[in-house]
Amino acid sequence: MKYLIIFFSAFMLIACKKEKETVSDSTKTDSTNIVQDSAKTDVQNANITVDTFDFPKEIKECSCYFAKSKADFVNEKYIYADDAGKTAYMMLDGKRLAMNLISSSDMEVDEELTKEIENDNYKISVKGKKIKHEEALLFEGTLTIEKPDGSKTTMPIYGECGC
Repeated sequence: MKYLIIFFSAFMLIACKKEKETVSDSTKTDSTNIVQDSAKTDVQNANITVDTFDFPKEIKECSCYFAKSKADFVNEKYIYADDAGKTAYMMLDGKRLAMNLISSSDMEVDEELTKEIENDNYKISVKGKKIKHEEALLFEGTLTIEKPDGSKTTMPIYGECGC
């Protein structure tokens, strides 16, 4: 009887251990796939690198500036900044660019933010929705970059506009 109990206990221990390994292996695979399914994959496919930069010294008063996430915004890792009307700044494909804004919505009136920027190499569209109105207006949205060859990338943005 003792041997039967020992054998049964050993069998259950081995069976439970194998089941846990199987579950954890599939979890690792799933989380890896989710990470690869993010906007970062789009950036790589489009061959457009978007780097962070310090807040532009050229901007003195009113501005809009965005990061890829709220955490990056808090850590001042900006991917976009503009002087609320004339010039937008980004670091694309390793180059710091100052580009003319083509159009921009009125942030005080609209609940949604839209900006269009274009030069010879890029067409950039910023779209956001107001999430908070305090001293500055907080927005969440997307930034889309297109190249003349048709490659395109879209990424989330989080940031603020204000004076």
